[in-house]
Amino acid sequence: MRISNSILKNKYLLDMKIGDVNGDSVKDKVFLYGNKPDGPTGIFIDNITVVIQDGKTNRIFTIPLKINAGYNPTLFLGDFTGNEVDDILISIDSGGSGGYGFFYIYSFLNNEAKKLFDFELFNDYYLYDVIYKDNYQVEVVNKTLGKKFIIDIRNKGPLYLSQIYDTEGKLKKPIYGQVSALNALYPVDFERDGIYNLCTVQRIIGRYNADTLGLAQMRLRWNGQKFIPINLNQFVCIPGTKIRDTAIIADDITTSPRIEV
Repeated sequence: MRISNSILKNKYLLDMKIGDVNGDSVKDKVFLYGNKPDGPTGIFIDNITVVIQDGKTNRIFTIPLKINAGYNPTLFLGDFTGNEVDDILISIDSGGSGGYGFFYIYSFLNNEAKKLFDFELFNDYYLYDVIYKDNYQVEVVNKTLGKKFIIDIRNKGPLYLSQIYDTEGKLKKPIYGQVSALNALYPVDFERDGIYNLCTVQRIIGRYNADTLGLAQMRLRWNGQKFIPINLNQFVCIPGTKIRDTAIIADDITTSPRIEV
């Protein structure tokens, strides 16, 4: 059975994955279709739609997406809930300077679509403060989880710091940053048990959008009703700086003599 022309009218196949998404132990086909307003070679996609072809009956189902336009839309199938049935992860890049994305996860058990993850709800739920402090520090607070992180920004260089601090390391005026909307969402089987968790990535932004101070990361698991942080914890990663005199760089590793014991 071919998918109806009315569903595919003026649409392009963007991605396709195979897996049992309805729980009948028969592999189904999951497609991602969309329009290309700029023509076949265009990279911007709109009217992105999930199309599912039941492997047993060949029936066609569709899942419309609330935010259905962007770049590089992709599919991932995996079991996020532990019921041994694949769920459907849709990822779309916004294409904007913020580098954030649009992410949905759907269960399609018994041919019924149920939303498990919505990036907009995630963004609205986790609230942050990013506050510049004296002595070249930035305080990042996840108000939802009650977690606080301190980032040392002395590696930003004298030009950057002199615009913010006096010679004693005191702030010249209050400065606030922000944490970006969800930039990336990765499915990861942390326990290697066939059940996927989620790894979220958000940029910690300083004085302007390109001023990345670090990355806020969480690992989420399905608790039967929603995705929650594993151990109610979060991590912050910061970029490293080169130590030219003492650092072991890649060339040193490949050219250094082998030590035998």
